[in-house]
Amino acid sequence: MSIVNSIPAASRRRVLQAGAAGIAALAAPSLVLAQAAPKIRIGYWPVAAGLPFFAAIDRGYFKEAGLEVEPLKFAGAQQVMEAMLSGRSDGSSNGTGSANLAIGEIAQPGLFKIFCTNPSNAKFVLDEFIVAKDSPIKTMAELKGKKVASGPGIQNMTLCKTMLERAGATGAMVSELPIGQHVASLVAGQVDACYTLEPTGTVGRMNGTTRVIEAGVVAKYILGDPMAPWHGGAASLTTEFIKKNPEAAKKFIAAYARGVELVRTKPGDARQHMKGYTAIEGALTAEVPLASYMLYNEFKPSDVAYFQKFYDLFTEKGIFEKKVPVDGLLYKG
Repeated sequence: MSIVNSIPAASRRRVLQAGAAGIAALAAPSLVLAQAAPKIRIGYWPVAAGLPFFAAIDRGYFKEAGLEVEPLKFAGAQQVMEAMLSGRSDGSSNGTGSANLAIGEIAQPGLFKIFCTNPSNAKFVLDEFIVAKDSPIKTMAELKGKKVASGPGIQNMTLCKTMLERAGATGAMVSELPIGQHVASLVAGQVDACYTLEPTGTVGRMNGTTRVIEAGVVAKYILGDPMAPWHGGAASLTTEFIKKNPEAAKKFIAAYARGVELVRTKPGDARQHMKGYTAIEGALTAEVPLASYMLYNEFKPSDVAYFQKFYDLFTEKGIFEKKVPVDGLLYKG
């Protein structure tokens, strides 16, 4: 006879009930953990293009979706991609260089899926060449043989050199320089021009030290049409995260899309969310150009084609060791 069976019936029921309650109590933490939404770690570069992500955090869109999102600040797009490769980040915000992401895809096929890009062109300005305000240089072609600084990273440097070549500025001496130093380097006369990204041009214009000689340059010189969408930055989630957390991934993208909608419909309200995530604040907040945004379910065949043309440049230049098909990188829902 077991110990339990030797106990009177009434007492035995109490023992069994207590045991069941104890087992339930022990199991409860595991149940809670199984049901809890995972923390989503998103890498970002402190540039204006990340605005939908910043707004979604500040306005509680992710929290309302039952998600815990941790923003991870990095010095550049390459570091964002490296964090995704190492498993320290679950994705990237807008503003992360698309070419940098593609290099991660080549290193680890199937690494990520893009769910939103921030295309720019002559209307939605991100990229530009600037010179000192009093410089005699008026056109890109006049940069022939001049000293030109480019934003850091393989994407910026490759684009800068190619655009100078195609604009007729042969022999230009291109050096890599952090974007935050572009205005100061022009003022000091260390370089003749800079290939830079906003808000640099706006900063120089507002303090009266630099001027733009041409904007929307990637669309014109790389894609062949000043109004073509240059998908230079992208928001993504790692494929591993999507597979392990499909529902959380859908909720995250939906909440992120609310941030995109805010920027599209209420840009004035959205601009305030640059503060704290970027160096943009004060009067500059109202002046810096805003990027356009394209969600994965808004892509047309022409958009994919322009995106592919951008990627193909890096294959042509030997930066990508093989062709990277854009369509395979887009999130399908």
